[in-house]
Amino acid sequence: MDGEVVAWGRPQGRSVFEKLVSFVEGHPGQSLFKLSMEGVERIDGSFASEAIVELVRRYLGMKGICLTELADDENRFNIDLAATRMDVPIAVWNQGAIDIIGSKPSSGTREALEFALSRLEARAADFVGVNANVSIANASTKFKQLWEQGFLMRSESAADSGGVEFLYRRIG
Repeated sequence: MDGEVVAWGRPQGRSVFEKLVSFVEGHPGQSLFKLSMEGVERIDGSFASEAIVELVRRYLGMKGICLTELADDENRFNIDLAATRMDVPIAVWNQGAIDIIGSKPSSGTREALEFALSRLEARAADFVGVNANVSIANASTKFKQLWEQGFLMRSESAADSGGVEFLYRRIG
């Protein structure tokens, strides 16, 4: 256990949470944060709940927070369990691929999420272009729900029509 990084228990989780919040708040212009799990040997559910899941939940819809290098199956299981219990989705990146643990999208939004995760950014019109049975209003609603629930990030841009258009991005 020499040099092993262990993340264990509620007290340690709360302490780390406070440090992570301080870091995020210290970077107000940054919209995306990647938490590397490299070198973390053990994480229990209490720590995961207090530090990681609570951090993601705090910034849902405002900032994207994802995990990287979460290769250990036991650590992944404990974080997934805590995130599922707290109904929070967490984006996990490993070797260039994204996966969502914790909360799952509804059956009505699952296809829209898969579409958005397969590209750098997605617009409602893009989704309608490949799904003839979906209206622009319905696609917009699906993407908005996914953003509100914390599955995607969102930014505004000027639409060709002169109005506002939302761009949805995967977290990471």
